[in-house]
Amino acid sequence: MERTLVLIKPDAIERKLMGEIISIYENKDLNISEIKLLKPSVEMAEKHYYEHKDKPFFQELIAYITRGKVCAMIIEGEAVVELVRKINGATDPKKADPNTIRGKFTLSKEENCVHGSDSKESAEREIKIWFS
Repeated sequence: MERTLVLIKPDAIERKLMGEIISIYENKDLNISEIKLLKPSVEMAEKHYYEHKDKPFFQELIAYITRGKVCAMIIEGEAVVELVRKINGATDPKKADPNTIRGKFTLSKEENCVHGSDSKESAEREIKIWFS
C-alpha cells in the first residue's frame, strides 16, 4: 500500500474548506490513516520546503504555511501519490481542471489550498517531518 502526505493549507482552513476537501479524498475511496491539525513551526516548514530554499519566493512560502493551522494527513491507496496529485490539480488555478480541488477552491497560485507529495520518496521524507 502506497502512502502520501496531504496538507490542507492555511488559506483553505481559514475559508472553512477542510471538511469539504477531506470528503473529496474519501469519496475517491482513499484511506486517511493519520490526521492532525497543527500550526507548523518555521523549522518544520523550512524542512518541508528545503528544495526551494535558494528560490526568491522561499520566505513568502514559509510565512504562508506558518501563518495558521494546517491539516496534515497520511493517505493510503494504490498509486496514491499520482492519484492525489490528479485530485489536487495544477498549482496554478488558471491551469487546474475545474473538477480538481485547486480548480474549485484556489484563489491564487501562491495560496493553493493543498499540498500532495510529488513522489514516493518525497512522501516518506515529508511524512517523517509532519508525523514524527
